[in-house]
Amino acid sequence: MTLPARRYRRVRITARIATLAVVALLTELAGADLPALAQGPGSAQGRVSPQGRVSPQGRVSPRASTTAAPTTWFAPLVPDGNSTNVRGDAGGLRLGANRAGPASIRSGRPEGMLLTAVHPLAQPSVAVTAELAADQPAGSAVAVDVRGPRADGSWTEWTTTSPKALAILGAAVTGVQARIVLRAGKGGVSPVVRSVRLTAQPGSQVLATHSRRPPSYRVFATREGLVGNTTANGHVIHERDHFVALPSRRGLAPRDSGDYTVKVCADNGRCEWAPVWDVGPWNTTDDYWNPSDVRQSWPDLPQGRPQAEAAYHDDYHDGQDQFGRKVRNPAGIDLADGTFWDGLQLHDNSWVTVTYLWTEGVWPAIVQIPALPVHSGPGEQYPMVGLAAQRAKLSVECTVAGQPVTGNQGRTSRWLRIGPKQFISAAHVSLQAVQQVVQQHVMQQRVMQQGQAERCATP
Repeated sequence: MTLPARRYRRVRITARIATLAVVALLTELAGADLPALAQGPGSAQGRVSPQGRVSPQGRVSPRASTTAAPTTWFAPLVPDGNSTNVRGDAGGLRLGANRAGPASIRSGRPEGMLLTAVHPLAQPSVAVTAELAADQPAGSAVAVDVRGPRADGSWTEWTTTSPKALAILGAAVTGVQARIVLRAGKGGVSPVVRSVRLTAQPGSQVLATHSRRPPSYRVFATREGLVGNTTANGHVIHERDHFVALPSRRGLAPRDSGDYTVKVCADNGRCEWAPVWDVGPWNTTDDYWNPSDVRQSWPDLPQGRPQAEAAYHDDYHDGQDQFGRKVRNPAGIDLADGTFWDGLQLHDNSWVTVTYLWTEGVWPAIVQIPALPVHSGPGEQYPMVGLAAQRAKLSVECTVAGQPVTGNQGRTSRWLRIGPKQFISAAHVSLQAVQQVVQQHVMQQRVMQQGQAERCATP
């Protein structure tokens, strides 16, 4: 294919995805005001109604298409810069040379993953299945996870799929990205993946009228440390680094991205906004921030309570994690050294409040410097109340004029409020572009939820 032809093909694909995003949004808007849908938040994995009904629990279910054919394709098993500790050869995809597992879980079992490019779909989809052909020696494992871009530009969570486990994405998406995770068996022997065949079922997501405020939970935080080790997404940890680890791959951001960002606040009033770049501590399938009908493991635990906390305090699961190790602290999040010491100014492992920002699904501001100061007002003369790490995606509540600042985005007097008495200069962030109709929809939803538009208050 010639270079102009490649450019033309990319333009066509981009245009198709943009068009489908608007279609998906209009589909959501069409269903948002139905009285029968005003019953509760979220979407449920595994509770699918082909008629698009809401379940008795108030969850949202997909509306399947009765005429359109599904989209099927094979995932290219070719590692690139976004892949971690995997290599491909004539036999298939296998683990690379790194003999250590993800830093935070400290399992010592080699792991790796391949991240594919987003595959554009002919029409919006809400559900995906996968057929895996692989050699899996004793003790080894291969998982296929998928996600897709929502109409507002944010991502759904990663969801594991197989021929027997339909992945319900929780939104109508216009493209699907796959993540193939390999874990070594006994003696470090690698599984070999020969092919992955994906099928996206056409359908639309009917939205319930519910609060889009991201959930916040109080969990125990530990300092990760481990400088020089490699995280689950392939990031090499450096001194005073800024990121966090959560005990589930569902919220693991690709390397150097903030697709999944948390806000962590300490009892001293300090907060840091940081991307999720590692998996752990203790577990890898404990998405405790999700409701029980979505939670991947231990759905009998209350939403917001990590399995490690229950194991440590209540001897839940015989006091062990998913790997059979004795749980020696109740941690539900690990903090990189810079987040721990500089962002939160902690001196010891502590209880913190964590907000899982990606669940809100709004367009963000993306931090473009290593550590962006957060002030209590729109100017550097106000006290600093925390940091926002590079690549973190921040929900912007409103803007206000303040002290002029020069940064890598130019000189501006615009300041962005990202929380109560929490402001950052727009000179150091890029704003993710979205369709104007999407922006209007999100703002209308916020006004409906809060009862009235909130003024951008300053100290």
